[in-house]
Amino acid sequence: MAGVLHDTGDVADPRTARAAVSTGRLPTAEAVRATLEGVHRRFRDDRGGKVADYIPVLAEADPELFGIAVAYVSGGVHAAGDADHMFSIQSVSKPFVFALVNDALGRETVRRRIGVNSTGLPFNSVLAVELNHGSPMNPMVNAGALATTALVPGASPQERWDFIRRGLSRFAGRDLLVDDRVYTSEAATNQRNESIARLLDSYGALAGDPMATTDLYTRQCSLTVSARDLAAMGATLANGGVCPLTGEQVVAAGVCRDTLSALATAGLYERSGDWLYEVGMPGKSGVSGGIITVAPGKGSLAVFSPRLDEAGNSVRGQRVAHFLSGALGMDLFASTPHTEATA
Repeated sequence: MAGVLHDTGDVADPRTARAAVSTGRLPTAEAVRATLEGVHRRFRDDRGGKVADYIPVLAEADPELFGIAVAYVSGGVHAAGDADHMFSIQSVSKPFVFALVNDALGRETVRRRIGVNSTGLPFNSVLAVELNHGSPMNPMVNAGALATTALVPGASPQERWDFIRRGLSRFAGRDLLVDDRVYTSEAATNQRNESIARLLDSYGALAGDPMATTDLYTRQCSLTVSARDLAAMGATLANGGVCPLTGEQVVAAGVCRDTLSALATAGLYERSGDWLYEVGMPGKSGVSGGIITVAPGKGSLAVFSPRLDEAGNSVRGQRVAHFLSGALGMDLFASTPHTEATA
């Protein structure tokens, strides 16, 4: 991870990029727009990492695609590059489904059934479940995400699916749809998640049928979004559960706080500590190349770039988030006076 975040090429001195303080508001629309365009130019030739290939349809992604979007809690959205390109949400769905379930069932029920600690192991680790005596540990890794999806309310598979799809659509402020090709491809290759679900079930840690839960989770990961959508979804978490685009209260403010706490511990899997140290915001990645990161009370940054590191996180996305968290004053731990940081 250190190599990913520190290898910034010709980016401005990181000390300059990290000079903004994480209080107050995001910079003006003009400043954000200019910064995004400049950062896109700086990183567009960055070709570190490789496209995910363990899900066949994801291997078809154009590795040159690169989009950035920032959404304000006030409702403004600014973007650069391929910010409107559609891709499957994958693991970036995890915090939003967790938030919906937390809101529906209550924080203590969810915390008791799923847990909020980091595993320190890869996102799809079976060993993490065994080492923790069947505990899913955290909703941002696959075991915890499956346990979360198993708690989705509904009297039938269709009702449970409608709960997820409509809920994530409310976060985005528009209707989200499934990419059937992605769903079919993943359903044919999701044996590891099926194994994790069966293992959880053997410990009594799964609230639903293992195969039905895995299928529902696979479908949720196949919803299509853009970087612009992800920024709006993250801004809803930053805005106390109110979608900035629609004004709808999607989940309670306390649920957003709990979700961001879980993100901070495991949003980038075994690299989460490095991410938080360098970027200073809770974030979540997905194997299709999407990354979101959230500054509570301000807004959200989303990046789409399909080339990944060995942990399954977008390489270019991490580097962009590292730079912009400081340049836009989003780093929650920064405490130095604001100075102009340009791309």
